[in-house]
Formats: sequence, structure tokens, C-alpha cells
Amino acid sequence: MENSEQVAEHKAHRHNSQGIVRDDKVEPAGAGAGIPPRLRGLHDPDVSFQEYQHYARITRTEQDALPEQTHKKGLLHYLVPNLQRLETGPAEVAVRSDLNTSDVEQRRLISDEEWTNASRALRTAGTGAVFYLITTDILGPFGLPYAFATTGWGPGTALYTVFGAMAGFSGYLLWDCFMGLDSFQFPVKSFGDIGFRVYGTWCRHLLNSLQAIQLICNVGAIIISNGEALSEAARFRLCYAICCLVWALAGFVLGQIRTLQRFAWLANAAVFINLVIMFLTMGAAAHSPPLYSASASSAGYTIRHSLVTPVGGVYPPVQHSAGLPDENNFAASLNGAMQAVYSYGGCMIFPEFMSEVRRPRDFLKGMWSAQLFIYVCYMLYGLFMYAYQGQYVQTPAYLGISAYGLQTAGNSLAIVSALIAATLYGNIGIKVLYNNIFVDFFRAPALETKHGKYIWIALVPVYWSVAYVIGAAIPDFAGFTGIVAAVCILQFTYSFPPLLHLGYQIQKSAMEGEAGFDPRTGALAVRDGGARRCVRGFLGPRCYLNVFNLLYFVGAMALCGLGIYASVENLIQIYAIPQLNAFGCKSPLDVSA
Repeated sequence: MENSEQVAEHKAHRHNSQGIVRDDKVEPAGAGAGIPPRLRGLHDPDVSFQEYQHYARITRTEQDALPEQTHKKGLLHYLVPNLQRLETGPAEVAVRSDLNTSDVEQRRLISDEEWTNASRALRTAGTGAVFYLITTDILGPFGLPYAFATTGWGPGTALYTVFGAMAGFSGYLLWDCFMGLDSFQFPVKSFGDIGFRVYGTWCRHLLNSLQAIQLICNVGAIIISNGEALSEAARFRLCYAICCLVWALAGFVLGQIRTLQRFAWLANAAVFINLVIMFLTMGAAAHSPPLYSASASSAGYTIRHSLVTPVGGVYPPVQHSAGLPDENNFAASLNGAMQAVYSYGGCMIFPEFMSEVRRPRDFLKGMWSAQLFIYVCYMLYGLFMYAYQGQYVQTPAYLGISAYGLQTAGNSLAIVSALIAATLYGNIGIKVLYNNIFVDFFRAPALETKHGKYIWIALVPVYWSVAYVIGAAIPDFAGFTGIVAAVCILQFTYSFPPLLHLGYQIQKSAMEGEAGFDPRTGALAVRDGGARRCVRGFLGPRCYLNVFNLLYFVGAMALCGLGIYASVENLIQIYAIPQLNAFGCKSPLDVSA
């Protein structure tokens, strides 16, 4: 057991190192003067980058030794990977659930092995399920036709291709950071944890705040899209507020799923449901006209009202554009492009996925497969719907089907898929709030404990209620999703990954040739510090990657600024006339008197 004198001695070791240089090697953690990880604060700023790296190497070695599976792969392994039983390691881990491990004092009652076992026990998801978790999306595929309608054939295809390639690269950058910073002793549980270990407390708070905003807005947007779908299926005979509220209530129940392993079978189903919806709406669009009655919420209305305004009771024909539909309304096209960003919005919760995967080194397989699926299938769907519905496409696209039977079938399936996606977003969102507010400030017990489960049960309805209120207050769905994409999604997918990796790589390169962290004494031997160390790390072996990441970050921030401008301009235009919201009974899709 470590006393206060040992803690002080450890800090003195760390801050008075004289730059000892020796060959770096991985050594087992001993019981010397160093403070054991279990006695560290939850986000202890005194833990060095080198200490995180030390324990990460040990953890990667153990995880790499785990067998991928225990039996021969079959077709079900690829179609339903979450049904496959994976090995937990040499033996099942034992975890004490009677202690609040958020409290450092109570951690003194457990051993170092019990502390690491608690982290091992939370990593239950198979890597094959990563594909389904990433593609559990409802806003991405069904917002893409709207993106093409506002940007045109050429710019839309080019933007979506670039977005896809860079989103995959961002996923790799996050994975590389995770592999070097996560360990059983110091687990990475969220995007903010990576920011904290690279840049410090301010970065963690920034990332966690934006992530919480995005997740709750995503849930709110899905509640509203489901409400619109239900009101359309009911032919507007059911009060619109009730149509939305019923899905918030459904979230009270589904939101009780806590672990991604238990969620995986739902994610699996959602992917196939989305494919069915795509085929259904594509067939309906090819054999029936657009839903002209909902033209006021179409892409054409956003670009230029005359594109969808009837003359003498006759609506304009379906139109397409090779370039931007209206070069004088660049804001509308840019806001539409933000809908495409939703397709690659999963980067925000990649660290959460990796934190619950048993073999995170294999995460890249599922990630690249998911990105390829999203690129090919979503783009074909978006181009097809734009070809048949032109400026009349809606977001989500399944709301723009005029044949009532097919419209109802698509809406019904979309409601199920969207609810699954909202449950996933809500699951991660509540974990972010719980781990960074309740655990950090109120020392709440871990979620796997009995008391933690009770708190989770109480938080779920509160979270979904707030999401409903946020979504209901914004009358324009495209405007709402556009500004969320610009402010949050674009940052987590394109701005933050290169920024985090830049800082990570600088610190990692600066460690070359240093003794670094000594687990036996807790001492930290470094060569230099400050600006000199940063410059040396930047100009290290992967300097070319550091330069690219810096340029990538600057470009992403510029796009973010443009996206926010376009979204605000769109909302100003929408708010210029009275709008319907989800607190009333009239649906925004109902244009009847």
C-alpha cells in the first residue's frame, strides 16, 4: 500500500530526472516506489505519456496472444459475427462488483491484478461486430440523395469520394493513438481520453462537450425523423407531437442496453434493414413520381423555391445538374454537402468501440470494411434516388415516396432501424456523460456495479427526454442536421483525428533514444522539454506524416467554418417564415390546409 511519502517521492523522481539515456525496453510492473495505476486519479495529469506507452505495450502483447475464435469460420461468422464465441484468454477473469472503483480510497482494497481484471472484463465485443456497429446508421444513407440534389452529379460524387477516403484515414489515426495509449491499467474509454493523454485536461473537456452535444442531437434528430415517418404512415391523422413522443418513450426501454456486446445483434439487424429500405425506396422511386405534396421540405426548395413551386397546379419536371444547381446559392449546396458528412460520422465513437473490443489490433479490418460498404452502397443509393427524384428528394429519402403502400413499408422499416441507431448513440452519449461528469465530479460507481446499473436506469429517460426537446424545437430537419454535421461531426471525423495524431506522434518520436519511464521506481528520464522537444519530435522519423496531418487539420477547420456559415444561412432563411415544430399536432410534411 502506497503512503503519502511514497507519492511525494515518486513525483520528485518524475520531475527531477536528469535525462538518463539507455536502451528502452518493456519491463514488468514491480512493487517498487512507483505509484500503482490503481491508486492514480481517474484523470491524473501527473501520469506521463511514457507511462501510458509502457503499459500499452504490455497490454498489446497480451491481447495479441488471444486466439481470434475457437472454431472454424462459417457463413454465419460473416453475416452474424456477434454470434461467434470468442476466447477471453487463459482463464476467466474475476471482478469485484462490491467496490466503487471510482474512489481511489476503495481501490486500496483491491490488488493490481483485480484492477486490471476489471478492465479486461469490459472488453467483450468481437472485432467482427465492429463492421455492424459502424454501419448502424440511419442519417447517412438516407441523407445522401439530398446531398447530391444540392451539389449536383460531379461535385457530389467528388466530395463523397474525398470524404470517404479521408474518413478511413482518420479512423487509422485514431486507432494508432488508441493502440499506443490504452492499457488494462489506464483504459481509454472515450475520444476525450485520447485528447487528455496527448494535450491535457482542456482538450478532454472540449472533446467531451462536443461529443455529448453531437450524440444527444443525433438522438433528437432520429426521434424527429421517426415522428415524421409515423405521421406520414398515419396519413397525418395522429397528432405530430405524439408521433415524436412515442419514440422518445421507446428509447426509455431500449436505452437500458448497456454493453456493446449485447447491442451487437441489434446493430447486425439494423444493417440489413437499411439495405431492405434502400432497395424498397429505389424501386418505389423508379415506378412512382416524387411526393410533390412535401416539396416545401425538399432539396429544391432549399436551393431555389421556383424549382419546386407549381405553376397552374403543375409541378416542374424532375431536374438534374452536372455542377452546382445554383451557383448563386453556394450556402444551400454547402449545407447539402454536410448531409454527406453524416455517412462518415462514426469516427466520433471509434474509441468507444475499440475500448470494448477484445482484440483492438483487428479493429482496422472491421473499420475499412465498413468504410468501403458505406462508400459503395450509400453512393449508389444516393445517385439512384437523385436520378429519379431530382430536386424533389427529401431527407431522410424514404419520406419522399408517393406510393402509399411502399411509403408505409419503407417508413415502418426505417423506424425500426432508426430506433436501433438512436439507441447506439444514446448508449455512447450516456456513457460519455456518466464517465466524465458523474464519475469525475461525484465519484459515482462504475457502470458494471449494482449501484451503477441503478443510476443508468434513471439516466436513460432523462437523456431521451432532453433529446426529444432539442429535436422538437428545431423545425427544419435538414438545417438541424446540417449545423450538427458542421459543428460536431466534421470535427470528430476530419479535424480532431489529425490534430490528436500530430501531438501523439511528436511525443512518441521525442522518446526515441531515451530511458523514459521506469516502472520499478516511477522515475522518468527524458532528454529535454518544452519547445525544443516538440520541434525534435515534429522533425522525427515520421515528419512527412506530421506535415500532412497539420495541413489536413487546417483544411478541415476551413471546411468547418464554411459549413457553419452555410447552415446558419439556411436556418435564417427557414426561420424567415413561420415553421412547424414537434410541439404541435400538424406535421411539417402535411401541406394541406
